[in-house]
Amino acid sequence: MTSRRAFLTQASATLAGSTLIGPALLESTLTGSLLFGGQRNAVAAEMPPMMMRKIPSSGEPVPVIGLGTSGSFEISADSPEYAALKEVLKRFFGSGASLIDTAPTYGNAENILGPLLAETNTRRLAFIATKLSRVTGKDEGLAQFRGTLKSLRTDKVELLQVHNLNDWKTQIELARQLKAEGKVRYVGVTHYQESGQEALADVVQETKPDFLQINYSVTQRGAEKRVLPLARDLGIAVLANRNFDDGALFAQVKDKELPAWAAELSITSWAQMFLKFVLSNDAVTAVIPATGKPERETDNLRAGFGPLLNAAQKSEVIDIVG
Repeated sequence: MTSRRAFLTQASATLAGSTLIGPALLESTLTGSLLFGGQRNAVAAEMPPMMMRKIPSSGEPVPVIGLGTSGSFEISADSPEYAALKEVLKRFFGSGASLIDTAPTYGNAENILGPLLAETNTRRLAFIATKLSRVTGKDEGLAQFRGTLKSLRTDKVELLQVHNLNDWKTQIELARQLKAEGKVRYVGVTHYQESGQEALADVVQETKPDFLQINYSVTQRGAEKRVLPLARDLGIAVLANRNFDDGALFAQVKDKELPAWAAELSITSWAQMFLKFVLSNDAVTAVIPATGKPERETDNLRAGFGPLLNAAQKSEVIDIVG
């Protein structure tokens, strides 16, 4: 495994192209000390951006590393975890990342995210993806959406997704109505289990939303069969959730070294490897790992820089993980 400084030196050269940027600058950018609150100084402006992928329906680029809020944002506002989340967001936006995935049914996550964005003056930097979740009928969906806007302290969101296909016909119609009203920019559908992927694919084929969200990881690769090829063919953006298989992947590589070639891809941790594995499928627009720990957030963000895995390398990772 390469040293942290070796990684930074190599990543700087790889990302900068013809302009060599030192490791201290890359490290500062990744931890958010040079870019926060939308203000880039002259030095930080020299940094290459995080890898971006376009939303097919609009051509709008989004950074490939997003942030999930399930679990990690379900905390108390007067806790040490709240202060840690401020630092998480500082590093997140400092890297150039923007997409935050949440839902009104993730405990009190939206009631925490909204104030955090307000206190740090970063709502304008965020691409918020939320959901219509566990509701039936248009009135319930609309009431939930209005509650979400209040919790998030905003008057619109970037992406509204029908969560786990619940009452999907009614809720997609509502989401599209809200899009027409300017309250939503994009509409999507989600699922989080392999067992739901065929149904998700059927809905996607019928409705052609802007986005779909599905689980995809080294050990959960069912989306490769139909969902990801379908998204590619129809021009639909993909958010990949459960990238670490709810943490199970780390247990499977607990005593295993990274492959020797990992350094060539600026990979210094298994978290980066797992995220780059997912992003190596070009149908995936962004990954959305959740964390409330600043150092883990920095680690995740590094997966947005440097080369991705080729087919042989992906196959080797699958064999290593088992």
